[in-house]
Amino acid sequence: MKIAIHGRNFPEKARPYIQSMFDELAKRQVEVVLSHVYREFLDSAAVSHNSEATYQTDQGISDVDFIFSLGGDGTLLDAVTHVGPQQIPIVGINIGRLGFLATVAPSSIRLMIDALFNEQYSIDERVLVGVRSNPDIFGNLPFGLNDFTITRTQTSSMITVHTYLDGEFLNSYWADGIIISTPSGSTGYSLSCGGPVLLPQTNNFIITPISPHNLNVRPMIVMDTCQLAFEVESRSGNFLAALDSRSFTVEVSARISVQKEAFKARLVKLSDDNFLNTLRSKLNWGWDIRN
Repeated sequence: MKIAIHGRNFPEKARPYIQSMFDELAKRQVEVVLSHVYREFLDSAAVSHNSEATYQTDQGISDVDFIFSLGGDGTLLDAVTHVGPQQIPIVGINIGRLGFLATVAPSSIRLMIDALFNEQYSIDERVLVGVRSNPDIFGNLPFGLNDFTITRTQTSSMITVHTYLDGEFLNSYWADGIIISTPSGSTGYSLSCGGPVLLPQTNNFIITPISPHNLNVRPMIVMDTCQLAFEVESRSGNFLAALDSRSFTVEVSARISVQKEAFKARLVKLSDDNFLNTLRSKLNWGWDIRN
């Protein structure tokens, strides 16, 4: 088995679990390839990883069986860009905090490795949002797992986002911006702006305005088979376009369209991994101090 590993810095309490993971992989003679940024951090943190092979994050990874993401959901979003159309299965190990996407607890890493070797797991395919623009904004990474957002710059007043659905005019959003969220991203930025939670396999996008001037403007759910297009007006002459954690300042002359990407992200799910359980535990649903 050959496994790529990407991660970020971790709290000291997670060190024994991470070292144990590398020891277990070495014991099972797994070939390990580290992202170059994670290799540098592991070396500085004096974690023994027994791996000399690395890959450049801007070039991506191929020819591996799995990629481990050690961190929070942001780290897993990075891993999605490393994999891209290769659709390599991603194992999200939650060294971060919330963890809607990275669901494997550090204490369960050994059990997870057993499950991989015994093929006791399933693959959860997640829709990606794809962005096409003129001029090009996101280069060779025009896709994201969570959301695409158009927002005002820090120094500008609210913007107007003229939005079209399959070529037909939908609305002009006079707001701080707009979010186009996948079901995976429904528990992220969109949720904090009043958007609904969607089950991961729902075939929809969410259009969520950010602080709209008109209070009767609400989030809207559309089929993910549609194409959305945007034209932006801004007094500053520019706006911010963001795809997951990657953002750029864009001139208002840009023309942008959004649709479902041709490939998907493939997340590894263990037998006890259930989205409804994750919702209840992460959002404290049903929690009441009186109980």
